Amino acid sequence: MTNEPSILTTALQAHIGEAIAAAGGWIGFDRFMELALYTPGLGYYANDSAKFGAMPQSGSDFVTAPELTPLFGQTLAAQVGEAFAATGTDEIWEFGAGSGALALQLLDTLGERVRRYTIVDLSGSLRARQQALLAPHAHKLRWADALPEKLEGVVVGNEVLDAMPVRLLARVGGVWHERGVAVHEGAFAWADVPTGLRPSMEIDGPHDYLTEIHPQGEGFLRTLADRLERGAAFLIDYGFGEGEYYHPQRHMGTVMCHQGHRADGDPLADVGLKDITAHVNFTAMALAAQEAGLNVLGYTTQAHFLINCGLLPKMELLPQDQRALAAKLIMEHEMGELFKVLALGAGEAWEPMGFARGDRSHRL
Repeated sequence: MTNEPSILTTALQAHIGEAIAAAGGWIGFDRFMELALYTPGLGYYANDSAKFGAMPQSGSDFVTAPELTPLFGQTLAAQVGEAFAATGTDEIWEFGAGSGALALQLLDTLGERVRRYTIVDLSGSLRARQQALLAPHAHKLRWADALPEKLEGVVVGNEVLDAMPVRLLARVGGVWHERGVAVHEGAFAWADVPTGLRPSMEIDGPHDYLTEIHPQGEGFLRTLADRLERGAAFLIDYGFGEGEYYHPQRHMGTVMCHQGHRADGDPLADVGLKDITAHVNFTAMALAAQEAGLNVLGYTTQAHFLINCGLLPKMELLPQDQRALAAKLIMEHEMGELFKVLALGAGEAWEPMGFARGDRSHRL
């Protein structure tokens, strides 16, 4: 398969166009996002483009915390180790493992405390890259493309929820619509249909307003709650609690695309060649998990979480250039404030170290 841009985009556009035609000329944005990201061999996460990397010169589109510095995984390992002890488990389940960098950091740091490491990933194209990087730990590794019926252990997901398809709701002229995608003059175009769907909060004011709801993310949390018999989950992503997510001034929504380390707001262009994401409504995620039987063990900023887990003493041992990179994990204008950590637990509730100071669970 080739990833020459025009060939890949043309093939994916044709595939999505057929899906729109088969659906009567319109599909919801969640379906469009799913096809754009996950169509086998063609979607962004299912093709062979570089995706993850620190610099655009590598052909990559964005950097995640584990690629920025190994201190991210080494610090998270302290929390995972505590969770092993609290829940009596010894297995890690990582969702959306990307390049495998986080898995390597956790496995290297935790050593024999990890009996098995399972990567659950919809992207078959990333598996070979993960296998090569993680070869020293091959005896502990396995890959899955879906959750088993029952599992025990510690679940980790870094920037997983933001890549789950969302539905778009648009209030136009005081009337709520679902915003989806149609084909107009041979190109993808936005198209609105009236809907009974609403955000979970009333949006004050008469102005036009665009936002998202997250049924797939909530469904994922309900499934996890149903199948996690013993253990904990730590989900790290950018987003807000409900009140901030649906603030009247946030009228443009949060859908964003990433390509060549640049962000843009047009998911209908360059389909298959760029990431499409939406910020996470952490209140919706926590409620879905709680209503399905999990305990909310904590919710805080990435900065508070990593500092609570011992990041700062580790940073002090680094050379200046590496310390500057690690500082981006906790700086307010970088990842520190926008990224949040949500901790969930199956079984008896306990207090993870990452939320000892700065827990914001009461603000969800």
